[in-house]
Amino acid sequence: MAIGQWFAIWTHSHCEQLVHDQLTTKGFETFLPIVRTWTRRAGVQRLIARPLFPGYLFVHLPAIDKNSYLEILKTRGVTRMLGERWDRLSPVDDDEIEALQRVIATNVTVLPHPYLREGQRVRIDAGPLAGIEGIYVRSRPNRGLLVLSVNLVHQSVAVEVDCTTVTPVGTLEPVRIVADFNRAVNS
Repeated sequence: MAIGQWFAIWTHSHCEQLVHDQLTTKGFETFLPIVRTWTRRAGVQRLIARPLFPGYLFVHLPAIDKNSYLEILKTRGVTRMLGERWDRLSPVDDDEIEALQRVIATNVTVLPHPYLREGQRVRIDAGPLAGIEGIYVRSRPNRGLLVLSVNLVHQSVAVEVDCTTVTPVGTLEPVRIVADFNRAVNS
């Protein structure tokens, strides 16, 4: 494993490849995960390459210094590096980058998927349960547990759902539950 950390760069729309090429020319180690997807334009279906994470790419820096930071920011197409300031950038976990690199290298089918966290309020978008909202509790490969609650009677049921048909709705629900619980205890 190389010494240093990975950082995320936010780019202008459709400028990921441009930024990647410029930073590589400047000597930075970059990672732009690209997937091939089918698109239909003017009735013709084509296989095109597009970024796995539109608007983002990653750069590996042995040590962040102000000069490197400014050199990256001066690159055409860069909006910013994710973090508070140049000396407080938010690193991306090495294991997450390594996992992405391995997936991209294997040429398996990769599909974008909404970022889901346990406890998040989600909505089912397809199938017989389309339109139902609930709390996402746990997941297994392609399957998740969705909890539906009736607040008035303090009862819930759990339904196993296909995670590919679920999209996030709002903020994390446990925060509200904890607040309601604290309010009930203090009453």
